[in-house]
Amino acid sequence: MKLLNHKPFSFSIPIILLMLHFNPLVAQESVVDKAIEVSGMEKMKNAEASFTFRKHTYSYQRQNGQFTYIRIGKNKHGGLVRDVFTNKGFIRYIDDTVAPITEERKNAYTNSVNSVMYFAFLPLWLKDQAVVLENKGTTSIKGKEYHKIRVIFKKEGGGVDYEDVFLYWFDVEDYSMDYLAYTYFTGKGGMRFREAYNQRTVNGVTVQDYRNLQPKIKDGVPFEQIEKAFENGKLEELSIIELKNVKISTLPKI
Repeated sequence: MKLLNHKPFSFSIPIILLMLHFNPLVAQESVVDKAIEVSGMEKMKNAEASFTFRKHTYSYQRQNGQFTYIRIGKNKHGGLVRDVFTNKGFIRYIDDTVAPITEERKNAYTNSVNSVMYFAFLPLWLKDQAVVLENKGTTSIKGKEYHKIRVIFKKEGGGVDYEDVFLYWFDVEDYSMDYLAYTYFTGKGGMRFREAYNQRTVNGVTVQDYRNLQPKIKDGVPFEQIEKAFENGKLEELSIIELKNVKISTLPKI
């Protein structure tokens, strides 16, 4: 899953709306800018947050580009495991003692913690400097019209899985991010399609859960049109992505 670049974000909202008809890049960035604005995710650039996901407790702190992500759980022996990912790297603690781990395991744990944060606070990360946006026009899902935005990543700053491809669907009326999908190539590869539900606001920030789906038949769905497969019943539920006990507080920008 995509490792966050953590570089400063920049925004470019067009002043002259007519530019949208002549400059596709402005159009797609305008859609993402608006989605970030209405979701309140701008606040997460300088904020603290906590939530539970499955059997783990997560905490998020980000201020002036410095971040600390923590995952707390228990191992099979009942020991308290604390994974800490910061700008300086990753450390695993077991009962407050630094645990020796291989580089492979370190990368896997880093990726795991980071991916949870990535999905929890979308669409904020879509203005990362490694992101390349492409406007795919509008499409209809369940009778509603959506802006369809395709995302790929630059090799530099795009993480070890920079070849992953994402699709996002934003409501043309209120810019809510109701669906997303991605195709990945690590391991055996595959596709996922996520349908948002239980949308709620926590301290001005929109948080939502997802139904996580996959194609019923491997390689039987064209990724670029995966929303059509969803509507035609060609996807099956794989899991539920549910964040519980979400708390968010903003921090001052120093």
